[in-house]
Amino acid sequence: MPHVEDALPPTVTEFTGRDDELGSLLAALAPVGTGHPAVPVCAVAGLGGVGKTALALRAAHAARERGWFPGGALFVDCHGYDETPAGPVQLLEALLRALGVAAAHVPGTLDERAGLYRSVLAERARTTGRVLIVVDNASQPGQVRPLLPGHTAHRVLVTSRDTMPQLGAHLIHLDILRPEAARDVLHSALRTAVPADRRVLDDPEATGRLCELCGQLPLALQIAAALLISDTGKPVAELVSELTDSATVLDHLHDGERGVRAAFDLSYRRLGPEPARLFRLLALAPGSETTDEAITVLCGAGALPRRELNVLIRAHLVVPGSVRGRWTLHDLVRAYALDQVSRQEGLRQEGTQARARLLAQYQRRAEAADWYLQARVGRAPTADFSGRKDALSWLERERTGLIHAALWAADPAHARAGLGLALRLHGYLSWQRYFDDAVSVFRCAAETAGALGDGLSAGKAWNCLGLALRNNRRIEEAVVAHTRACEIHGKRGDRFEEGVSWDMLGLSLTEARAFDDAIAAHERARELVHACGERQAEASAWNNLGRTLFKLGRFDESVGALTRAREMFRSVGDRFREATATNNLGRAFRETGRLEEALAAHTAARAVFEELGARERVATAWNDFGAAVSVLGRFDEALDAHLLAVREYQDLGDRHLQAVTGNDLGVTLRRAGRRDEARDAHLQALRLFRELADHHGESETLEHLAAVERIDQPGDTGNR
Repeated sequence: MPHVEDALPPTVTEFTGRDDELGSLLAALAPVGTGHPAVPVCAVAGLGGVGKTALALRAAHAARERGWFPGGALFVDCHGYDETPAGPVQLLEALLRALGVAAAHVPGTLDERAGLYRSVLAERARTTGRVLIVVDNASQPGQVRPLLPGHTAHRVLVTSRDTMPQLGAHLIHLDILRPEAARDVLHSALRTAVPADRRVLDDPEATGRLCELCGQLPLALQIAAALLISDTGKPVAELVSELTDSATVLDHLHDGERGVRAAFDLSYRRLGPEPARLFRLLALAPGSETTDEAITVLCGAGALPRRELNVLIRAHLVVPGSVRGRWTLHDLVRAYALDQVSRQEGLRQEGTQARARLLAQYQRRAEAADWYLQARVGRAPTADFSGRKDALSWLERERTGLIHAALWAADPAHARAGLGLALRLHGYLSWQRYFDDAVSVFRCAAETAGALGDGLSAGKAWNCLGLALRNNRRIEEAVVAHTRACEIHGKRGDRFEEGVSWDMLGLSLTEARAFDDAIAAHERARELVHACGERQAEASAWNNLGRTLFKLGRFDESVGALTRAREMFRSVGDRFREATATNNLGRAFRETGRLEEALAAHTAARAVFEELGARERVATAWNDFGAAVSVLGRFDEALDAHLLAVREYQDLGDRHLQAVTGNDLGVTLRRAGRRDEARDAHLQALRLFRELADHHGESETLEHLAAVERIDQPGDTGNR
């Protein structure tokens, strides 16, 4: 009987980026006695184009070279995802012929062929040794089971786009390449064709972008390499530009023989109607990952469509996300699914309805969550959440989806609902300090509201945008945004919303150090909301006026304004803002010499902030407490408080407040006579202010550093 040593197709020359997977696969194929348990079947599963066959062939050749399969290696292609997949009868005939059985001696039925196949393999094990059977491109267990040898010496290596747990195989899930490996694939392919080709090395930035456009999928990378090889004068950046400008990157990733779209077509055509529908709807979901809840709503189902989802998971069209209960699609797979939706009017309508359902659900739940987040008085609008912690947990869990769904406001089909969702996210994005997200969401909301002619929503959106910009230290832009809100509400004749806008404008003017204009804005705000009988808004105007007066050094007036604010917030049951006014009042007490009252105020405010989980405010209260006890000469307490605040701001990523607190830390260190440590604290603050282009903060810090250098005797306390 002839050997079948040459039955394996050749391996690709530019195989790279799969060392770990290759090692794992070879360990599973190793003969008994090499330290590895016997595994009759190994399977490599993954997305179409991810390189399953290339890995399997490289492992098969390596195993043969090591002498593990002296009886030879067989290879059969199941064509599992073609229009007409090969059946087990055909596959057994091919394998029997490869094993040397003459065509005339191949039986006609499946059972007869399977019996002969096992008999021949058993003889091969006795006479020449172990055989490796590579079963490529299988789509269902029924194609593979009849090909399993009866003798335990032999091994079967299967590749499939589907996970087939029924085979009991040692399974390797093949994922996309890591960025550095993707670069190696491109470089290796170009250098194989032309050894002197340096295009990948000469433009690493464009190469990285090309890898991203290819989704780090080996098939797409190989096609991109082929396009570059066919035009040796084309820079990598030019191909990147072509792919970026292409109406669909899938159509452009075709080298005349291979195409990414064709690879995905094979998987998509095998889906039943319901899994195919779920696949399309998942591509329409907001964000890069989709939660179980969002999937359920998109499908219009009462429960997660687990069976259909499992079909997509087994087909590697959907993979688990970053945490349990989240799911994601490869970028090119998502592009393929979206393209399927765009080609049929019925599918487009289905997608529009699904997104509308999700927006309605998100709006309703976001409104209820915000009620808890703001600690409002009265009865919650819905029974969705058990309390504040539960509401915040939901917002965090759905955060990516909520933000991307709010950006659907730019789509005329979802403008009104997307705008409504955006405005309901204001409190959450501010509370959790997601200021970059807030800028994107509210810029889109402001533009959408303007296009809809909705003045009320436009003014609110501009104010929300201004707040996000101010928190991002983009002060001049924040002033412009709040000024726009004042104009909109003023023209509408809405005195309450205009008053709120003036108050927010005053905050940004204070940060811009336009103190006189800020005082005028807060006083204007106070007059407008007082006339409307809105005590909470009036309390806010008093509080913000008190802050500005404090910055001007008008401390007694600041105490009066902040005391008024605290009492008004208390009267309306707003504990968070009452605590804010209390902490601000503590600062004013400190500057008027009422130090014990200052300590009591900061301690009381901190307790409320800790209860409500307001980390930034807790840090602020600690820092202010430190400043007060520093004046009393209790330096160890002060330093502990300042350092706690610095670490918390650093953890929150708030470089501005970290710098402000760093200066307060430096002042306390200087008072304590620790000159070198004080200088280091101020230098750190100076670096942060310069990074933020905060010229006032930089100037103040330079004054602190000058004060450190002036110290020439113990006990010099300098200036704050």
